[in-house]
Amino acid sequence: MPGDSHSNGVRVWLVERTYSDDEQNLIILTYATPDGEQYYRKERALTSFTDVRDTTAAVDTEPDNLGSVNDADLQEQYAAEAQRMQEVHDPDDVI
Repeated sequence: MPGDSHSNGVRVWLVERTYSDDEQNLIILTYATPDGEQYYRKERALTSFTDVRDTTAAVDTEPDNLGSVNDADLQEQYAAEAQRMQEVHDPDDVI
């Protein structure tokens, strides 16, 4: 898709934020391409209030860091949310 590739990699948009079932204080951020076909997952420890790292609407990642979304329903969900985020937020908006 034109406009989705940048010199820093592929732009992906935040589609899901969940807490880990296995570990306390671990948040999982899932970003996806606007077509919902690929995703990028970041895990972040919520160690303290002084450890502030902003979660942005979009990030750029290397193509090698992307996984494929093989479930059609999930792909549709990710595409809808990524497109919604793209429409209402600038990439560097803090979410």
